[in-house]
Amino acid sequence: MMPWVLGTTLGVGLLLMLSPWLWPRVGRTAQQPALLAKARDELTLAGYPSVSLGVAAAVAVLIGAFAGFITYAAIGLPVLAVIAAAVGAGVLPFVVHGRATVRRDQNRAVWPDVVDHLVASVRAGMALPESVASLAEFGPPATRSAFAQFEVEYRRNGNFGASLDALKSRLADPNADRLLETLRMAREVGGTDLPQVLRGLASYLRDDQAVRGEVRARQSWVRNAARLGVIAPWALLLVLSTKRETVVAFSTPAGTSLIVVGFVLTLVAYRVMIAIGRLPGERRWFR
Repeated sequence: MMPWVLGTTLGVGLLLMLSPWLWPRVGRTAQQPALLAKARDELTLAGYPSVSLGVAAAVAVLIGAFAGFITYAAIGLPVLAVIAAAVGAGVLPFVVHGRATVRRDQNRAVWPDVVDHLVASVRAGMALPESVASLAEFGPPATRSAFAQFEVEYRRNGNFGASLDALKSRLADPNADRLLETLRMAREVGGTDLPQVLRGLASYLRDDQAVRGEVRARQSWVRNAARLGVIAPWALLLVLSTKRETVVAFSTPAGTSLIVVGFVLTLVAYRVMIAIGRLPGERRWFR
């Protein structure tokens, strides 16, 4: 009796685990995996919305291969060439992430002004589509191009919801998602409390920006220390590798193992230091 119960329970559990793929929800658009969606948002914020993930991955691989080839030609250590290739492949994601972070911080600083402009437009009696489109001319410079494209799309198709979805994809920002979904609900449901809701959102965004700026200023030394701790030993190793006896010593199995272990420990230590100094980021709940 007990084996039959355990077998049935196991079968039901496996069936429930596979149910999202066997019986997908009807009427919902397919969502990208979280990692791919995050990479797509990073490219968009970095200023490369038309670059596909495949092209970005191919460029990263080419950079890594070039870095590995140059390192092997200059030093002659295969293990250092492999590490250089791995580091070179990570250069592009690092640069994209840095540009996206800068753009995200800039957008976070201007969203309260965007909300204030929308409040003024709504109180002046403008319709929501016209209020959003006016941000292409009167909004902060960092977001004008995205709202200009919204204006073009809305005038072409007249579909406020579809134009908002496209605008959210271009902005790729959690605060923008929250604001645009509030406007969508006001458009579909109606009501007279939209100015009060928007003013509350603007107040929240300003408080959040102030807290993040203070914490970031206090923890900036953590990131600087992490980067210095990563670069220093490997810069020293590259300098020592100019001597023939150093190359010979690290060409042995023991030397190769030492470099590999050091590289792994460096990565772990860097990730730990960055995790200590990282502020919790907001997730995009309304894609």
